Amino acid sequence: MTQKKSFKEQLHTFRTSEETMIVYAREITYVIGTVALIVALLYLICGTWPAIVTIESGSMEPNMNIGDLVLVVAHDRFGVLQSYAEGKQTGHEKFSRPGDVIIFRANGNRELHPIIHRALSWSEEGEKHTFYEDARAIEYIAPNAGYITKGDNNSIEDQVGWENYRGLGSPILPVKEEWIVGKAYARIPYVGYLPLNVEKVIVILVLLIIIHELYLRSRSKEEKEGKTTEPRKSQKKKLKK
Repeated sequence: MTQKKSFKEQLHTFRTSEETMIVYAREITYVIGTVALIVALLYLICGTWPAIVTIESGSMEPNMNIGDLVLVVAHDRFGVLQSYAEGKQTGHEKFSRPGDVIIFRANGNRELHPIIHRALSWSEEGEKHTFYEDARAIEYIAPNAGYITKGDNNSIEDQVGWENYRGLGSPILPVKEEWIVGKAYARIPYVGYLPLNVEKVIVILVLLIIIHELYLRSRSKEEKEGKTTEPRKSQKKKLKK
Protein backbone atom coordinates (compact mmCIF):
# COMPACT_ATOMS: atom_id res chain seq x y z
CA MET A 1 0.00 0.00 0.00
CA THR A 2 1.51 3.32 -1.12
CA GLN A 3 1.74 6.08 1.45
CA LYS A 4 -0.23 9.22 0.57
CA LYS A 5 2.00 12.22 -0.05
CA SER A 6 1.61 15.30 2.12
CA PHE A 7 0.55 18.61 0.58
CA LYS A 8 4.14 19.90 0.90
CA GLU A 9 5.46 16.87 -0.98
CA GLN A 10 2.78 17.20 -3.66
CA LEU A 11 3.65 20.87 -4.09
CA HIS A 12 7.34 20.03 -4.41
CA THR A 13 6.50 17.42 -7.06
CA PHE A 14 4.37 19.93 -8.94
CA ARG A 15 7.18 22.50 -8.90
CA THR A 16 10.01 20.17 -9.90
CA SER A 17 8.50 17.31 -11.91
CA GLU A 18 9.57 16.87 -15.54
CA GLU A 19 6.48 14.87 -16.51
CA THR A 20 4.90 16.42 -19.61
CA MET A 21 1.37 16.91 -18.23
CA ILE A 22 2.64 18.35 -14.95
CA VAL A 23 4.96 20.72 -16.83
CA TYR A 24 2.07 22.02 -18.97
CA ALA A 25 -0.18 22.35 -15.91
CA ARG A 26 2.58 24.25 -14.08
CA GLU A 27 3.12 26.70 -16.93
CA ILE A 28 -0.60 27.38 -17.32
CA THR A 29 -0.94 27.86 -13.54
CA TYR A 30 1.88 30.44 -13.60
CA VAL A 31 0.14 32.33 -16.41
CA ILE A 32 -3.21 32.34 -14.58
CA GLY A 33 -1.52 33.40 -11.34
CA THR A 34 0.27 36.28 -13.07
CA VAL A 35 -2.97 37.48 -14.68
CA ALA A 36 -4.80 37.29 -11.32
CA LEU A 37 -2.06 39.35 -9.65
CA ILE A 38 -2.23 42.01 -12.36
CA VAL A 39 -6.03 42.18 -12.03
CA ALA A 40 -5.78 42.60 -8.24
CA LEU A 41 -3.17 45.36 -8.56
CA LEU A 42 -5.20 47.20 -11.20
CA TYR A 43 -8.29 47.14 -8.99
CA LEU A 44 -6.35 48.46 -5.99
CA ILE A 45 -4.78 51.27 -8.01
CA CYS A 46 -7.79 52.25 -10.13
CA GLY A 47 -10.60 51.63 -7.63
CA THR A 48 -13.03 50.34 -10.27
CA TRP A 49 -13.64 47.46 -12.67
CA PRO A 50 -13.13 47.08 -15.55
CA ALA A 51 -9.91 49.05 -15.02
CA ILE A 52 -8.96 48.65 -18.68
CA VAL A 53 -11.18 49.04 -21.74
CA THR A 54 -10.53 48.92 -25.46
CA ILE A 55 -11.75 51.48 -27.96
CA GLU A 56 -13.95 49.59 -30.43
CA SER A 57 -15.40 52.43 -32.53
CA GLY A 58 -14.37 55.74 -34.05
CA SER A 59 -16.76 57.91 -32.01
CA MET A 60 -13.91 59.49 -30.00
CA GLU A 61 -11.48 60.07 -32.88
CA PRO A 62 -8.99 61.67 -33.22
CA ASN A 63 -8.44 61.83 -29.45
CA MET A 64 -9.06 58.10 -28.96
CA ASN A 65 -8.75 55.61 -31.79
CA ILE A 66 -9.86 52.06 -32.47
CA GLY A 67 -7.41 49.67 -30.82
CA ASP A 68 -6.35 52.06 -28.05
CA LEU A 69 -6.11 50.50 -24.60
CA VAL A 70 -7.55 52.87 -21.99
CA LEU A 71 -6.79 52.86 -18.26
CA VAL A 72 -9.94 53.58 -16.25
CA VAL A 73 -10.01 55.00 -12.71
CA ALA A 74 -12.89 55.65 -10.31
CA HIS A 75 -14.66 58.94 -11.02
CA ASP A 76 -13.31 60.48 -7.80
CA ARG A 77 -9.74 59.11 -8.15
CA PHE A 78 -6.94 61.59 -9.02
CA GLY A 79 -9.27 64.59 -8.82
CA VAL A 80 -13.02 65.11 -9.07
CA LEU A 81 -14.84 64.36 -12.32
CA GLN A 82 -15.29 67.50 -14.43
CA SER A 83 -17.59 67.96 -17.40
CA TYR A 84 -16.67 69.83 -20.58
CA ALA A 85 -18.48 72.92 -19.27
CA GLU A 86 -16.57 72.77 -15.97
CA GLY A 87 -13.26 72.03 -17.69
CA LYS A 88 -13.56 75.18 -19.81
CA GLN A 89 -13.78 77.22 -16.61
CA THR A 90 -11.07 75.45 -14.60
CA GLY A 91 -8.67 74.65 -17.45
CA HIS A 92 -8.92 70.91 -16.81
CA GLU A 93 -8.34 68.99 -20.06
CA LYS A 94 -8.31 65.30 -20.86
CA PHE A 95 -7.50 63.82 -24.24
CA SER A 96 -7.05 67.19 -25.98
CA ARG A 97 -10.35 68.75 -24.88
CA PRO A 98 -11.82 70.29 -21.72
CA GLY A 99 -13.45 67.94 -19.21
CA ASP A 100 -13.30 64.23 -18.51
CA VAL A 101 -14.12 61.25 -20.69
CA ILE A 102 -16.34 58.84 -18.78
CA ILE A 103 -17.06 55.14 -19.15
CA PHE A 104 -20.71 54.43 -18.40
CA ARG A 105 -23.42 51.82 -18.75
CA ALA A 106 -26.19 53.23 -20.95
CA ASN A 107 -29.35 53.53 -18.86
CA GLY A 108 -27.67 51.35 -16.23
CA ASN A 109 -27.86 48.28 -18.49
CA ARG A 110 -25.14 45.79 -17.49
CA GLU A 111 -25.71 43.47 -20.46
CA LEU A 112 -24.25 45.94 -22.97
CA HIS A 113 -20.65 47.03 -23.34
CA PRO A 114 -19.97 50.33 -21.54
CA ILE A 115 -19.79 53.50 -23.63
CA ILE A 116 -16.75 55.77 -23.48
CA HIS A 117 -17.72 59.36 -24.31
CA ARG A 118 -17.05 62.85 -22.97
CA ALA A 119 -19.22 64.30 -20.21
CA LEU A 120 -20.45 67.63 -21.61
CA SER A 121 -22.48 69.03 -18.74
CA TRP A 122 -24.64 68.08 -15.77
CA SER A 123 -28.37 68.39 -16.34
CA GLU A 124 -31.12 68.50 -13.76
CA GLU A 125 -34.36 66.61 -14.32
CA GLY A 126 -36.73 68.63 -16.52
CA GLU A 127 -33.96 70.99 -17.68
CA LYS A 128 -34.35 72.19 -21.27
CA HIS A 129 -31.50 71.95 -23.79
CA THR A 130 -31.02 72.89 -27.42
CA PHE A 131 -28.70 70.61 -29.36
CA TYR A 132 -27.51 71.26 -32.91
CA GLU A 133 -26.83 68.80 -35.70
CA ASP A 134 -25.45 70.78 -38.63
CA ALA A 135 -27.97 73.63 -38.92
CA ARG A 136 -30.83 71.69 -37.34
CA ALA A 137 -31.84 72.64 -33.78
CA ILE A 138 -33.16 69.87 -31.53
CA GLU A 139 -35.03 70.73 -28.35
CA TYR A 140 -34.50 68.31 -25.48
CA ILE A 141 -35.94 68.06 -21.97
CA ALA A 142 -33.93 65.85 -19.61
CA PRO A 143 -36.13 63.07 -18.19
CA ASN A 144 -33.77 62.62 -15.24
CA ALA A 145 -30.76 64.26 -13.64
CA GLY A 146 -27.40 63.17 -15.08
CA TYR A 147 -24.56 63.97 -17.46
CA ILE A 148 -25.18 64.92 -21.07
CA THR A 149 -22.60 62.99 -23.12
CA LYS A 150 -21.18 62.95 -26.62
CA GLY A 151 -18.42 61.26 -28.62
CA ASP A 152 -15.79 63.78 -29.75
CA ASN A 153 -16.24 62.58 -33.33
CA ASN A 154 -20.05 62.45 -33.24
CA SER A 155 -22.23 65.23 -34.64
CA ILE A 156 -24.94 65.08 -31.95
CA GLU A 157 -25.26 64.34 -28.24
CA ASP A 158 -25.92 60.76 -27.16
CA GLN A 159 -29.25 61.65 -25.58
CA VAL A 160 -30.80 62.51 -28.95
CA GLY A 161 -28.45 60.57 -31.23
CA TRP A 162 -30.08 57.16 -30.84
CA GLU A 163 -33.78 56.42 -30.55
CA ASN A 164 -33.11 52.77 -29.70
CA TYR A 165 -29.47 52.31 -28.74
CA ARG A 166 -28.41 48.65 -29.26
CA GLY A 167 -31.82 47.30 -28.35
CA LEU A 168 -32.27 49.34 -25.15
CA GLY A 169 -35.80 50.17 -26.20
CA SER A 170 -35.26 53.87 -25.52
CA PRO A 171 -32.77 56.68 -26.18
CA ILE A 172 -29.69 57.03 -23.97
CA LEU A 173 -30.74 58.89 -20.85
CA PRO A 174 -28.61 61.50 -19.06
CA VAL A 175 -25.96 59.47 -17.24
CA LYS A 176 -26.62 59.05 -13.53
CA GLU A 177 -23.59 58.86 -11.23
CA GLU A 178 -24.34 55.24 -10.34
CA TRP A 179 -24.13 54.28 -14.03
CA ILE A 180 -20.55 55.59 -14.31
CA VAL A 181 -17.88 52.87 -14.31
CA GLY A 182 -15.09 55.45 -14.12
CA LYS A 183 -13.21 58.06 -16.08
CA ALA A 184 -10.52 57.58 -18.70
CA TYR A 185 -7.08 58.35 -17.26
CA ALA A 186 -4.57 57.33 -19.94
CA ARG A 187 -4.42 55.47 -23.22
CA ILE A 188 -1.89 53.24 -24.98
CA PRO A 189 -2.26 53.18 -28.80
CA TYR A 190 -2.70 49.84 -30.64
CA VAL A 191 -2.31 47.60 -27.56
CA GLY A 192 -6.10 47.28 -27.37
CA TYR A 193 -6.08 45.13 -30.51
CA LEU A 194 -5.01 42.23 -28.26
CA PRO A 195 -8.19 42.22 -26.12
CA LEU A 196 -10.27 42.70 -29.27
CA ASN A 197 -8.82 39.37 -30.45
CA VAL A 198 -8.54 37.75 -27.02
CA GLU A 199 -9.40 34.19 -28.15
CA LYS A 200 -6.63 34.20 -30.76
CA VAL A 201 -4.17 35.72 -28.29
CA ILE A 202 -4.87 33.00 -25.70
CA VAL A 203 -4.40 30.22 -28.26
CA ILE A 204 -1.12 31.76 -29.47
CA LEU A 205 0.10 32.26 -25.88
CA VAL A 206 -0.60 28.64 -24.92
CA LEU A 207 1.11 27.38 -28.10
CA LEU A 208 4.17 29.52 -27.37
CA ILE A 209 4.34 28.14 -23.82
CA ILE A 210 4.17 24.55 -25.13
CA ILE A 211 6.78 25.20 -27.85
CA HIS A 212 9.09 26.89 -25.33
CA GLU A 213 8.77 23.97 -22.91
CA LEU A 214 9.41 21.40 -25.65
CA TYR A 215 12.51 23.34 -26.69
CA LEU A 216 13.85 23.40 -23.11
CA ARG A 217 13.17 19.68 -22.69
CA SER A 218 14.88 18.88 -26.00
CA ARG A 219 17.89 21.00 -25.05
CA SER A 220 18.09 19.38 -21.62
CA LYS A 221 17.97 15.92 -23.23
CA GLU A 222 20.80 16.82 -25.63
CA GLU A 223 22.94 18.09 -22.76
CA LYS A 224 22.38 14.88 -20.77
CA GLU A 225 23.25 12.73 -23.80
CA GLY A 226 26.38 14.82 -24.37
CA LYS A 227 27.54 14.23 -20.80
CA THR A 228 27.05 10.48 -21.09
CA THR A 229 29.10 10.23 -24.31
CA GLU A 230 32.04 12.35 -23.12
CA PRO A 231 33.62 9.67 -20.86
CA ARG A 232 33.52 7.14 -23.71
CA LYS A 233 35.37 9.54 -26.00
CA SER A 234 38.05 10.17 -23.39
CA GLN A 235 38.54 6.42 -22.88
CA LYS A 236 39.11 5.92 -26.61
CA LYS A 237 41.73 8.64 -26.62
CA LYS A 238 43.56 6.97 -23.73
CA LEU A 239 43.60 3.63 -25.57
CA LYS A 240 45.11 5.24 -28.64
CA LYS A 241 47.96 6.61 -26.52
